[in-house]
Amino acid sequence: MNSPVRTLDISEATASLAEYARMITTEPMLIMSDGKPLMALLDMKDTDFETLSLRTNPEFMEIIWQSRERHEKEGGISSEEMRRRLGACRT
Repeated sequence: MNSPVRTLDISEATASLAEYARMITTEPMLIMSDGKPLMALLDMKDTDFETLSLRTNPEFMEIIWQSRERHEKEGGISSEEMRRRLGACRT
């Protein structure tokens, strides 16, 4: 079960960056401005930069959502079928 994300208004962000880094080892923190997300502080120890970059790319995420919707409507293929198709493509 996911816990709510901690938020902090930018006007109240008076601690040092090192202090905030210690605070985010278990969950991300959203820094807000006028009630809207401005930035996020999150622990990167289990996340590589490429994953983060893709997750924050709206065009990539749209492709993922379209693919998921298509899979829900039309179904997918089994891993065995994928192996068969890939094997047929090998030269």
